[in-house]
Amino acid sequence: WAVSGYMLCSATLLIGNKYAVHKVAAPSFILWAQLFGTAVAVKSAHLLGLISQLDEIEPTKVRAFMPVALIFCATIFTNLKSLEYANVETFMIFRFSTPLCVSVCDYLFLGRHLPSSRSWLSLLALLVGAVGYGTTDSAFVVKGYLFCGLWYFIFCCDQVYLKHVTSTVKMESNWGRVLYSNLLASIPLFFMMGSEVETIRNATPEALMVVMVTVVLGTAMSYYAWLARSLVSATLFTILGNVCKVVSIGINVSLWDKHASPFGIACLLFSLGAAYFYKQAPLREKQSELPTVNK
Repeated sequence: WAVSGYMLCSATLLIGNKYAVHKVAAPSFILWAQLFGTAVAVKSAHLLGLISQLDEIEPTKVRAFMPVALIFCATIFTNLKSLEYANVETFMIFRFSTPLCVSVCDYLFLGRHLPSSRSWLSLLALLVGAVGYGTTDSAFVVKGYLFCGLWYFIFCCDQVYLKHVTSTVKMESNWGRVLYSNLLASIPLFFMMGSEVETIRNATPEALMVVMVTVVLGTAMSYYAWLARSLVSATLFTILGNVCKVVSIGINVSLWDKHASPFGIACLLFSLGAAYFYKQAPLREKQSELPTVNK
């Protein structure tokens, strides 16, 4: 149910964010509202007794979660720069191929076996689909691909480190992870809203209500995302994210004229389908003891 909840909230939030940006052309504000709003909602629910256990803010845990916030902001920045120079389908090539890198990181850093033969074939099929799409991309821009490469590295670090945090930082509840990650990530984003002040002031009550709905969806997605991360490998979680992202392909094809050919779209869907059949690699029986951060 954690995985189903994450996928449902992720796909729904994608549509909600599209509509919210249409109503309020202030993406940094919307993202900050989701992060800070989630932190406020979780803390308020705890004070009202709706959440029984919630971690207090402690220096050791702040240090452990601070890289989460920094990597998150770096991922957002490189994502936006990538989409500035390359269309969504181009960016998806890199997104769909990330499980290849993360699966190796699972073995090197997180104590799992390498993928089975079936899983390697699945991931290689994902790459073949991505390469097939690359031959049809009409918006090939070298600068855009360089930004995509930078995003690729940061995104893989994000997937591996967040899984490491769930395994090594002892928390009283999953809500604690939600509170720490959203609160800390909202701080740098607050200073990125300077150019959007006028837009925020002119926002209508209806538009702000739409943003509030995305805050609710963001809170739910954050909870299910952290819960799912604690239950599955970093590679499988990455693949689950890819399943959700196929929705953005449909939206992009529907709203913009400049997109991939039918063959290119078929290649991306083939990649996504191949990734979906990846079988999670088990943990190695003997693995080095990872350091933990206690309360």
